[in-house]
Amino acid sequence: MKRTAFVLSVIFAVGIAVGALGVQSLNAYLEPVKRTMLIKTDLAGEEGKEGGMWPTEIAPGKASGKHYHPVHEFIYVIAGAGHFEVEGKPPVTMEAGDAVYQAPGQARNTTNPRTTAPAKALVVYVGEKEKPLFVPVGP
Repeated sequence: MKRTAFVLSVIFAVGIAVGALGVQSLNAYLEPVKRTMLIKTDLAGEEGKEGGMWPTEIAPGKASGKHYHPVHEFIYVIAGAGHFEVEGKPPVTMEAGDAVYQAPGQARNTTNPRTTAPAKALVVYVGEKEKPLFVPVGP
């Protein structure tokens, strides 16, 4: 009886250790930034212009990488925090409830300073049709 309890305890402990390693491995492969286009539409009366909206989620401790958007962006932080490093401006940390406007072409990197929860924002954009919405900058 004691041997069976010991074997079950060892199996249980090994299972927990393997599970913890699996979660760490899975987190290493998660996308740092997730964007899901909710709506993208032509703007009535504005030839060649479109608008859209997407939620953005940055994984804990991850960054977007230096990039720019060739569109006007209105960003509202829904949850967590984002550390915005916009080229030519001092860095700013935004928390849930904060909003900001980003002009087209402003290179930036956004980091989630928290290690336990994703940073979530809603982005509304307006710009020219047929342009890429995300443009990586440099190495």
